Parts: sequence; structure tokens; C-alpha cells
Amino acid sequence: MTVFDLTGRRALVTGGAQGLGEGMARALASAGASVVVADIQDSGERVAADLPTDDGGRKHAFTRLDVTSEADWERAVTETIAAVGGLDILVNNAGIEITGLITEVSPDDIRRMLEVNVLGTTLGLKHGLRAMRPGGAAGDGGSIVNVASVAATIAFPGISVYSATKSAVDRLTRVAAMESGKLGYGVRINCVYPGLVPTAMGAGLANDMATIGLFGSPDEAVAAVVDQTPSGRLGTVEDIADAVVFLASDAARFVTGAGLPVDGGMGM
Repeated sequence: MTVFDLTGRRALVTGGAQGLGEGMARALASAGASVVVADIQDSGERVAADLPTDDGGRKHAFTRLDVTSEADWERAVTETIAAVGGLDILVNNAGIEITGLITEVSPDDIRRMLEVNVLGTTLGLKHGLRAMRPGGAAGDGGSIVNVASVAATIAFPGISVYSATKSAVDRLTRVAAMESGKLGYGVRINCVYPGLVPTAMGAGLANDMATIGLFGSPDEAVAAVVDQTPSGRLGTVEDIADAVVFLASDAARFVTGAGLPVDGGMGM
């Protein structure tokens, strides 16, 4: 067993039906964890069914979760504990990005990003901590990993509100880590800052950048990101997922309240 081994751990991953969330669910399962995939998309059930298992009776599950709904969070945490026997790892990954110039931004789009990215993450912290802390339904402590973005650390055009919401995720992470430590919850709380990854969301962002006139084409938008990235490439789902496994594992046992850039140096 290594410090990255998650055998015996129980994880809940929001937004796990596709993209980064699916990759994180797969990486956690590959490291030995039992994983519950949570999403508003029922395709998350397929993802859960395809996760790697072993001969030790480990199982995975799917729960439908709208992260903006407190009732959904209460049910999802209860279902997770019932399905896999506890909760040691929560990944608050669910998020949305709506591209727009500040002069053209829609109040409805602002509210939607605030609800999913900020409210959703806050409710995840609330119910994850309640379950993991002493006396909670799981009660064995654990690790929460929030997903922020390199957008929280740089000024890239067209994503002002998204950037603001991901900056909020960073602040939520640090305050929650302090509260957890001071109150003896035994839960470490960290976040990652992913760079641009060519998932459906990443491709959509590049297309939107061209549509609103910031770049001549989606390829130009991607090239601009790569040009600002010292590693000289876009990220991969595996790059981000492996960082989440690290923060969830005993290798990060003395790490809390931290933001880990996984962006090829773009946000330095």
C-alpha cells in the first residue's frame, strides 16, 4: 500500500457524469475508493457502472444531484453513505461557465453561475462537513476537494463572472479549512485550479470566445491559452484527476486550506 492508495475510502463526486468529474471518479476508483457519481444527468449511472472494481466487494453507485438544492444534497449524502458505507472524500466539481463580455453580460447568466459554482460548492461543504465531522452520519473525518479554476488567478477576457465565482471557491475553501481545523472536524479542505482541458466545456469556451469576437476562431483562442502556458500544451483530464487523488490521499495528510494549480504554469 502506498500513500496514494485509497482502498477502503468512500467518495462522492459531483458533476461526475462527464468531463473532469468523470475523470476524477475514474481516478479515485482506480486508486481503490468506492465512488458515488452525482449529477443532474442520468448518464452518471453509466459512468458509475463502468468504474473499475476488484474482488473485495467494492461497489460504486449513482445519485441524482442538483447541487443548488439543499434537499438534493441531504438526500445525496444519505444515499451515498447507505450505498458505500460511509463518506471520506467529497469532490465539489460541478460547475458551469457562460462566456460573455462585461458590457453584454446577462443577469440570468450571472445568477446561474453564482448558483451552481458558489451556492453549489457552499452546500457541498455544508453537508460534507456535517456528515464527516465527529457525530455525523459518517463521522470519520476525511478530505474535501473543491474545483476552482486557473481563471481565479489570471485575467482572461470573456469570463469575468466565471472567474469571480471560481475566486469565491478559493476563498470558501480556505475559510472552510480554518473552521474545520478550529472545530476539530478532522476534515482537510483544499482546492485545485485546473487549466484549460479539451472537454466539452473547454471546447465550448473556445467556440464562445470566437463567437463574441475576442478571437478569430476557436483554434486561435486555444492557441492563446497554450501561448500563456509554460508547459506548452493544454491540460488533460488525467492531469487534473491525479491531483485530486493526491489531495484526497494520505500523501496530502498535512495539506489543508491550499489551492493547487494544475495549469501547466499558466497562472504563475
